[in-house]
Amino acid sequence: MPGILVYALHYQGAFNKNSLGAVTQAGKLAAQLGTEAHALVLGGDDLTDDLCAQLGGYGVSKVFRVRGEEGLAQPVVDAMAKVMNDHGHDYALFGGGLLGFEIGAGLAARLNAGVTMEVTNVVVEDGKLVAERPILGDSSISRSRYKSRGIIIGRLNAFEAEQTGGTATVEDVQVEFSPWSNKAKMIQRGEQRGADVDIEGADILVAGGRGLGKAEGFQMLEELASAFGGNSAVAATRAVVDAGWYPYAAQIGQTGKTVAPKLYLAAGISGAIQHKVGMQSSENIVAINKDANAPIFEFSDLGIVGDLNKIVPKLIEAVKAKKGG
Repeated sequence: MPGILVYALHYQGAFNKNSLGAVTQAGKLAAQLGTEAHALVLGGDDLTDDLCAQLGGYGVSKVFRVRGEEGLAQPVVDAMAKVMNDHGHDYALFGGGLLGFEIGAGLAARLNAGVTMEVTNVVVEDGKLVAERPILGDSSISRSRYKSRGIIIGRLNAFEAEQTGGTATVEDVQVEFSPWSNKAKMIQRGEQRGADVDIEGADILVAGGRGLGKAEGFQMLEELASAFGGNSAVAATRAVVDAGWYPYAAQIGQTGKTVAPKLYLAAGISGAIQHKVGMQSSENIVAINKDANAPIFEFSDLGIVGDLNKIVPKLIEAVKAKKGG
C-alpha cells in the first residue's frame, strides 16, 4: 500500500529544488516503511509525460497528474485530499516554502490529520514516521508522532535532492474542485528577492552584518560575489535589513530565509543564534570579524580575525587572480 504522497511544485518546465528534496526524502522513508512514495503535480499542458516521469529519478514510483491552476493552494488541497483518500496514503510530505505551509495546513484540516511545520529531519520508528523540528532558537528538538495521518512540511533546504535513477508511471486524475478553489487566479508570478539570484538556491553566499559599518559596505560584498561568479549572491542579517542597508528579501535567519550553500562567507556578522538558525546547514562557513570572541567563530570552518575593510578587497583580488581576471 502506498505510504507517502509528495506535492511537487513546478515552474517553466522545471521542478522546484525543495520539492525535489521532499521527493527524495519520501522515497527513502517509503523504502524503510516497506511502502511506496508517490508524487502529485498540478498544472496545465506544460505538464508533459516526460516532465512528470522525471520525478521517478528522485525516488517516487508513480506521479498523479491533475489539471488545474498551478501556484495556488486550494486546488492542490482538493487534489491531494482526493488522491490520499482514494489510494490510502498515510503521510503527505512537502518541501519548505509558504505555498507548502498553506497547502499542508489546509490538507491537515481537510483530513483531520496531524501537521508539523519547519521539519528538519524525519525518521522511522516502530513502522511510523516521526518528524523532528528545532524549537527555542534551535536549542532543542521537538519530535512529532501521528495517531493516524500525518502532514509533514520541511524547512527550506532541509531535504537534499538526489537522483536515484528510478522510473515513475504517470496517472491522470480527475478532480472535482471545491466551489471556492478556483475563485482566485494567478495573474502574474514574481520573485520578491531584490536581486536576480535566488539566495535560497545559491551555491556561494557572501553575507554582511553590522560590522560593515554602513550601507555602502555591501558594494564591496557585491563585488566579491561577482568575482566568484556562477551561482553567487549577497545576503544580509536582520540588523542591517532593519537599518535599511539592504533589501529584506536578502535577509537570512530565524525571521528571514534559510539557506544551505556550498560556501557561506560571513563578513562582519557576530553569529547570534537567530542568524545561525538560517545558515548553519551551509557546507563550508568562513567568517571575517575583528572580534576574536564573536560567536560565529564557534561554528565556522575557517575564521579570520581582522578588519574586513582590508581583508575583503584582498580577497576580491585573490579570487579574480585565481579566475584569470
